[in-house]
Amino acid sequence: MSQAAEFDQAYAAEALANQLRYNKHVSEMGQEHDLLPAGVEHYNDAKDVDESDDWHFPTEEERRTLRRVSEKMNWPAFAICVCEFAERFSYYGATQVYSNFISKPRPIVHGQLSRTGANKGTDSTSGALDLGSVASQGLTLFNSFWCYITPLFAGWLADAYLGRFQIICYGTVIAQVGHILLTVSAIPSVMDNQQGAEACFVIALIIMGTGTGVFKASCSVLVAEQIKIKQQTVIRLKSGEKVIVDPALTTARTYMWYYEMINLGSLAGQLGMIYAEQNVGYWLAYLLPTLVFFLPFPVLWFGRNYYKSELPNGSVLTQACGAWWLCVRSTLSWNPWRFIKKYGTEAFWSYARPSTYPGAVKPKWMTYEDRWVDQLDRGVKACNIFLLFPLYWLCYNQIVNNLIIQAGQMDMGGSPNELVAQLDPIFIIVFVLLFQFVLYPACERYNIPFTPVKRITVGFFLASFAMVWAAVLQHYIYKTNPCGTHVGDHGFLAPDGSKCSSLKNSSSLSMWVSSGSYVLIAFSELFASVTSLEVAMIMAPKNMRSIVMAIGTVTTAVASALGEAFVGLSQNPNWVINYGLFAGLSFVGGILFWLSFRRIDKNQDYLNMIGQETFEERVAHGQEAIEPATLHTDEKAETTV
Repeated sequence: MSQAAEFDQAYAAEALANQLRYNKHVSEMGQEHDLLPAGVEHYNDAKDVDESDDWHFPTEEERRTLRRVSEKMNWPAFAICVCEFAERFSYYGATQVYSNFISKPRPIVHGQLSRTGANKGTDSTSGALDLGSVASQGLTLFNSFWCYITPLFAGWLADAYLGRFQIICYGTVIAQVGHILLTVSAIPSVMDNQQGAEACFVIALIIMGTGTGVFKASCSVLVAEQIKIKQQTVIRLKSGEKVIVDPALTTARTYMWYYEMINLGSLAGQLGMIYAEQNVGYWLAYLLPTLVFFLPFPVLWFGRNYYKSELPNGSVLTQACGAWWLCVRSTLSWNPWRFIKKYGTEAFWSYARPSTYPGAVKPKWMTYEDRWVDQLDRGVKACNIFLLFPLYWLCYNQIVNNLIIQAGQMDMGGSPNELVAQLDPIFIIVFVLLFQFVLYPACERYNIPFTPVKRITVGFFLASFAMVWAAVLQHYIYKTNPCGTHVGDHGFLAPDGSKCSSLKNSSSLSMWVSSGSYVLIAFSELFASVTSLEVAMIMAPKNMRSIVMAIGTVTTAVASALGEAFVGLSQNPNWVINYGLFAGLSFVGGILFWLSFRRIDKNQDYLNMIGQETFEERVAHGQEAIEPATLHTDEKAETTV
């Protein structure tokens, strides 16, 4: 027998032994065998695990005292992240060149019309459709809004009928059709027919946006559902230390890697397509994203039998809406304060529990169990957490356009001012590594409970500080250019009476000084944006995760709509007021967020375990406290979220 065959047999025997030991352990707990993996090889330090000691679910005392650790990312989760990399490369690579493609005409290069729209070797701007800045702004805003609204419908389809893996496959096909049409619209012979190119481009926007929304609705949920250890599990390391493998911590670290792939894809797509547009033409700038987006097809196909996900439940939305409305109707009062005090409490949700339903005949849709109401309560709390996020996204959206304009008001050193926008994904790529290899390991080592509510609060404040940096920088831009508060404008007179059009109308400050804003925004994304994915995944009912994730995504669309009200501030001489206003909104948002959800923060561990079957079985048998230990009797009735 060869050495490789002997190794395979030994590995198979060890895996079988692990499986039998876990089956015995889980069977003793009275649970199904698929609740836990065959072994702890998915834990980051599996080589340090003492396999002579049986694993077990933690007691209340162990949850309070033992250190929490995460399992490592498995290959199905990594494969889904690869799909997300390809999708973000394709999406951002294409959208990066939308503005010039729509608004600018095809340039004249060496005395001839550039048929591809490229401007290689000239000072002119690449272009194609020549529809003007108004049409460009309208179409790009529509594209963004459409991409963030469609996840609502797609999330409902995934949870109720199709399942998450299947909806991702459909979204991939739909988006690819849109990418192909986008490439067709940029073929030189098609651009020669102005109306035909416009129609093809608009149709491509709608189809690609639909596919993007369908894909995004469930991709972030599916990647976290690949976590193997789904229950808090106590293991003993070879050092003798007992630790808890915590799926909530695993989810947080999984989404960090997920966000890393998002930004690697967006950075590669944006940088690559900027130079493809300038040097070759739009057909290549759209063709390359199309080719990259073929990558998810084999990844999804070969992994179709390995991805794990909750099965769809056709009545889930009807049940959720019916249960919530039943509680609202039964507790609604002419006294608003009385209703607010009762909303979200145990008494409020008791009207939706089958065991305590006050009516003689239950509604036909009430086919769920009592414990699902606890999950629904937690999902509503997750949706409530998203309510203040538009204040955060208002700050984040400044890096898309306004901070690029600010860079153009300074000394660019021969580089395009769009280049500064690439600092955001670059910093995120670096900071994810810092979080994964320094911050999170330190929190695990010293058992520091850096909960989602704390992280999101920090994210709000960091976004506010980023806008403070931009406001202070703008003040100095006005002071260090010859035209004062009309930097970059033409048709105005400088303070010395000279025409601004005849002066070097920019600040002497380097545009890279604005990198401070991008550092702070990148940090804030990892604290706020990434954590919002974690909240949606952990706190939503298992059969409503795509819907709750989509609701979180819609806050970006809401922020875009709110941003329209402040467009008047996005011009000279109001830039300082613009950034200062958004800094204030985010800072106030952070304070309100903490005040509103600090009680969730106190009970985050308890909320994380709702929906974990082993925990609920122990509660049912009186082995665990039914209420979180941090809530006293007089607080329970007043807890509102």
